[in-house]
Amino acid sequence: FDVSTASFVDSFSVAAQDDLPEAIAFNTDGTKMFVLGGVGDDVNEYTLSTGFDVSTASFVDSFSVAGQETAPLGLAFNTDGTKMFVVGVVGDNVNEYTLSTGFDVSTASFVDSFSVVGQEAEPLGLAFNTNGSKMFVVGRATGGKVHEYTLSTGFDVSTASFVDSFSVAGQETAPLGLAFNTDGTKMFVVGRATGGKVHEYTLS
Repeated sequence: FDVSTASFVDSFSVAAQDDLPEAIAFNTDGTKMFVLGGVGDDVNEYTLSTGFDVSTASFVDSFSVAGQETAPLGLAFNTDGTKMFVVGVVGDNVNEYTLSTGFDVSTASFVDSFSVVGQEAEPLGLAFNTNGSKMFVVGRATGGKVHEYTLSTGFDVSTASFVDSFSVAGQETAPLGLAFNTDGTKMFVVGRATGGKVHEYTLS
C-alpha cells in the first residue's frame, strides 16, 4: 500500500466489451474482475486464471445498469460478492443490487438506491469499509471531496446517513475513483486533473 514503490507490470484491453471503462473491482482472491462500462452502461465480468494477473483475464458476462443509471462511474462489491453498488451522475445516487450467486453479475437484481445529491451532484467514485458500516463517495461538483456515510445495517444503502467530508482538491480537483486498504489506514484517490495520478493518504 505504498504507491511510491509501484512499478508497471502489464495491461489487458477491455475495448471489445466497452471502450469507455469507468471503474474496476475485484473479488477477494482476484479470480474475478469487473469493469464498469460507460458506453454500454453495464458491469462486465471477467475471470482470471491466475488471481490478480490481468494477462490471464477472459470475458464472461455483463449486466446492464441502464434501468437505474445511464452515466455509471463508480463500482463496489461487498466482501462475498452478494451485493453490488453503482454510482453515477444522472441519478446522483448509489444503486444497490443483490447477487444470488456471489460475484456472478448474471444473477444480479436491483434492490434500492440512496441519493447523495445533498453532498455531491457529480458522484464519480465509491468505496466501502470491510463490513459495510461505512460508505465513501468521491466527486468533483464540490471541488473534489470524499464524503463519508455511516450505514446502520452493513451494505444496506437505505440505512445510510451523512457524516463528514474531506477535500482532496489540494491534490486532485477532478477525482474519479477511490479505494482503501483493509483496515482503512490508507486511502487512494485517482483523477484526471493532475495528468493521471494516484494520490495516497494516511488516516490516523
